[in-house]
Amino acid sequence: MLDNMPRGTICIEDIEMGMTRHLRKVVTDRDIEMFAEVSTDRNPVHLDDDYARDTIFEGRIAHGMLTAGLISAVIGEQLPGHGTVYMGQSLKFLAPVRPGDMVHAEVEVIAIDHGKRRVQLDCRCLVNGKKVLIGEATVLAPSRKFD
Repeated sequence: MLDNMPRGTICIEDIEMGMTRHLRKVVTDRDIEMFAEVSTDRNPVHLDDDYARDTIFEGRIAHGMLTAGLISAVIGEQLPGHGTVYMGQSLKFLAPVRPGDMVHAEVEVIAIDHGKRRVQLDCRCLVNGKKVLIGEATVLAPSRKFD
């Protein structure tokens, strides 16, 4: 279940430096199984307890892109929100996310180009206060003006 801040589109005209939005989500076994099905990534480190125990992770982990998808959810639903177009995303995975972990995904505005409607966002995911993913996104924000 998602514990979100209020949703809504924030147009380029209203975006300010330092603005943040976030969500929290517990990653479940079902989430991992569904992501494996949709992505066709059935690496046993995500799905097989016995296999995963003998890896460097010493247990099953969620797909990194499942965690990254939570960043996409914050961008697409909250900041800027509906109508946003992804232009680019960098990601660095710092630690595994395990079934049952509560992930806190957050984005923060770090640059704005009003003329081009581009917004650069610092992106991070944390589990128990520890960063598990960091990166930056560039998006095209919606506008109240019609070109």
